[in-house]
Amino acid sequence: MNTHKKLADLAKTIRSKNAGTDKITFDIIFREKDTYEMVRRSKALTPESVCRILNVDPARLTDFVEYDPAYAIKFTILRDRPSGSAGDGDIFGAQQYAPFLDVMVDISH
Repeated sequence: MNTHKKLADLAKTIRSKNAGTDKITFDIIFREKDTYEMVRRSKALTPESVCRILNVDPARLTDFVEYDPAYAIKFTILRDRPSGSAGDGDIFGAQQYAPFLDVMVDISH
């Protein structure tokens, strides 16, 4: 029996976007409460794992919220440079979610 699934197969929405010029916010939203709770219990998404997945220093993580009413896990990081400045490869912050698609979640909990 397979005890792991990709986050992309469990979440309704995985997205990132600008939160002002200096931050990028991420939303991982689930259709059902049971799936949301299972992912929370798995600890696949924690402040520590998010920083590891994004390869960012934990000091750049400004917010991490498990928002029960929306069955969502939301977090925000500081950008390494302002949106639209020289060297910014994603002016809208909309392509930063990709590393989360393949995160493996233990569904045996």
